[in-house]
Amino acid sequence: MTVGDFSVGGRPLHERLSAGLAAYTDLVLAEVTARVPAYGLLPGEELGGDIRRVITQTLRSFTDVLRTKELPSRDALAFLRESAARRAEEGIPIDVVLTAYHVGMQVVWESLTPHVRPGEVTDVLAANALVLRYLELVTPAVGAGYLDARQTVFDDEHSARCALLSALLDGAPAEAAATRAGLSLPPGFVVLALAVGVHPDERAAGVDGAVAGRRKVRRLRMELERHFRGPVLTTLTAEGGVALLPTEGAVDGLSGREWSRLERIVADLGRAAGAEVTAGAVAAEPAAVAKAAVTAREVLEVAQLHGRPAGPHRLEDVLLEFQLSRPSEALGPLADLLNPVGDDPELLRTLETYLRSGGRRPTAAALHVHPNTVDYRLRKIAELTGADPLKTADVALLHAALTARTARAARTARSAAAHRRRSAAEDRPDRG
Repeated sequence: MTVGDFSVGGRPLHERLSAGLAAYTDLVLAEVTARVPAYGLLPGEELGGDIRRVITQTLRSFTDVLRTKELPSRDALAFLRESAARRAEEGIPIDVVLTAYHVGMQVVWESLTPHVRPGEVTDVLAANALVLRYLELVTPAVGAGYLDARQTVFDDEHSARCALLSALLDGAPAEAAATRAGLSLPPGFVVLALAVGVHPDERAAGVDGAVAGRRKVRRLRMELERHFRGPVLTTLTAEGGVALLPTEGAVDGLSGREWSRLERIVADLGRAAGAEVTAGAVAAEPAAVAKAAVTAREVLEVAQLHGRPAGPHRLEDVLLEFQLSRPSEALGPLADLLNPVGDDPELLRTLETYLRSGGRRPTAAALHVHPNTVDYRLRKIAELTGADPLKTADVALLHAALTARTARAARTARSAAAHRRRSAAEDRPDRG
């Protein structure tokens, strides 16, 4: 025995491990598969092939460490990194992979300690310290190899799902994209156009609003995946976006039970986001998702313009407003009917509240004014427009005029915003 060797049972520890390498490999393999369930589920050919080879190589590497008392170099750890990468590709969780290494070291050590003689305690303690240093080096190397491979897998999966989502939203054939993403197209989707309110952290002083917004988006995605037990196709920002919820139901509409579930999902999204979530919802088969997404966005816009509450909204929920806001020859004259009222914001607000609440007393309560004040304002509206809100025959006309006015204002605002973006792009200096 060379002076300085770690000794167990009167024999150099590295020689004991080398001589019993095959037996120790069998012991570690049996214990890992018994104590780490994910490994016990691997195919037999993998356990007897790749996993056994990794255990043997790890034990051989550790034996060299005990012989030389030098930790393995980065190059020597490359084998373990590659093994971890293969486990990542197979979808074995990283905690399971790391646990297997620790179990292996523990099993070997427990098998050796019964042979320790009283005079060898110092050697055992020194060798144990080396074990800890070895694991300290191996653990990050294995973790890095795993995470690098997992990131590649994630990027590939993410790209494939993005391609599938794009195909569906573009109206292109999606079967091939679904296959590449490893997904099966469901019979239909509930297409959600989402508007997400601002979380308090996004406006808090001293807080990075962009980070708070990204955290909110992550919580939204996690909440959707909680409901559907897997990835949901989404394109989300802190302000909202589109989500395609798989459904097994009819694609020509949602049953009462399905709608109740959707209401719960959107409510849960709001709680997860810490902000109000409003949605336009349209059910469609995969080939009709592109058209459904357009309708869902329009339903959402109409619901927001007309003060509908947070939650999901269907086309049938906003039928009148939706139809009256479509471009037509009548839209301009309808909107113009309220031009005289537009000079007085109190009159316009009173009309909006009256049409929504359906009575003078509820309107007075909502506006915190006396009912006589509401009467006066309604009479003034009748004088200015020729349409009397107190006459049943004129209520529908005024409602239509208000809807048309709101739709025209929204289009004007969008056009102005688009013009500002174009002007800013034209004024921006060429950095090329």
